[in-house]
Amino acid sequence: MEIKRAILATSIVWVLGVSAYILSHFVKIMDNPELQANVVLTLALIPSAILGTKFYYKNGAHTNGFKLGVFMFLITIGLDALITVPVFIIPAGGDHLSFFSDPGFWIIGLVYILVVILYTGIRSKMRTSKL
Repeated sequence: MEIKRAILATSIVWVLGVSAYILSHFVKIMDNPELQANVVLTLALIPSAILGTKFYYKNGAHTNGFKLGVFMFLITIGLDALITVPVFIIPAGGDHLSFFSDPGFWIIGLVYILVVILYTGIRSKMRTSKL
């Protein structure tokens, strides 16, 4: 695995995800703003994770999709612990425990990993069918 490239790809996905999460609070569609933010994040995460994974593989890297997805999610957890929670969650009255114990966080993480796995698999199948 190309660690630096994976961290950079994850950072791209993280910035897009945090931006979508924050921006969702400015447009009230649902009565529950946290649920709305999680729905928006999940929907934004799909193309963002595809973009990040595509960036990772751009220079011909070869990595197992599951390993890459888990690694990217672990980096995201670190970025959330160091930046997202202190800057956005704590000022809003939350804390690390409430953020990381929220089932929505883990569901979104599962979606993230699955998107990376699926993109890697589709990319692999398309490459072998061209040969």
